[in-house]
Amino acid sequence: MRTLISRGSEIGRRYTREEAIDPAIMGYSMAGVIDALGEGVDHYAVGDRVVASAPHAQFVVRRVRLASPADQPDVFPLPARVTWDQAPYWPLAAGAVTWIDIEQIRRDDTVVIVGQGLVGSLLMQVAKANGNGRIIVIDALPSRCALAAALGADVVIDAAKDDPVRAVRRLTNGVGADIVAYAVGGPAGPKAFQQAQDMVATGGLLHLIGLYENQALPLDSGKIQRRRLLGGYYGRATGAGEARRALELIASGAIQPDRMTTHHFPFTQAAAAFDVLYSRMHEALGVLLDWDVAGT
Repeated sequence: MRTLISRGSEIGRRYTREEAIDPAIMGYSMAGVIDALGEGVDHYAVGDRVVASAPHAQFVVRRVRLASPADQPDVFPLPARVTWDQAPYWPLAAGAVTWIDIEQIRRDDTVVIVGQGLVGSLLMQVAKANGNGRIIVIDALPSRCALAAALGADVVIDAAKDDPVRAVRRLTNGVGADIVAYAVGGPAGPKAFQQAQDMVATGGLLHLIGLYENQALPLDSGKIQRRRLLGGYYGRATGAGEARRALELIASGAIQPDRMTTHHFPFTQAAAAFDVLYSRMHEALGVLLDWDVAGT
């Protein structure tokens, strides 16, 4: 059994805010084996490998019947080709599939993805798998820039070395990008969002996906005129079809979680795992908790 730590919702929300946060079991990305079934559940069996939108825990209880086909299932069968280490990326990958579908990238579009954390990297990989558009990615961490290049981004801009707005304008002959997906969040979010507004072409789309900036984003009404601003809607927009496609992309190798995973910890060392993501962001990306080993 494995779970994946989400830096945004689990660390950005709890480590960086001054106000008290209600106690709760964090997490929403896990993979495991069915241990028991409730009454009337006939399409799963004890021992089945599954992925689930569920918190960090040794045992979780989840519903398997959907109120509507538009709902994202909480539990989904895990294909044999998907390993335990790959499977916990499923919820975020399903979100990336949904967001890329919403953007409706055309063949000749230039797409900029600002941020190459877990979400930004998955957006890039899904966009590349779809085969449309020129995909430009931006990050300020060398390790994430290197990973994006290795995973197939068409252009990688290191924001620590090059002005990303000027770089995008240069690459688009001064026009700007057809689609800019903001996937940053955190302390760098406000500046990155300002830059994202400067990158969008007239008639283009700015897709706001990043979260947890801990302050209001600086929306400039003058810059957004004649452009579209779309929030990164999730939840009911992500149904069984998107969930299935996400697993298919992982199984086929179009999404490569193994290259995104930087750290493994036994669940008994969860505190150390969270500290790595908080204090060593330059080297940490995908951090997994292993619930099959206790460690010391």
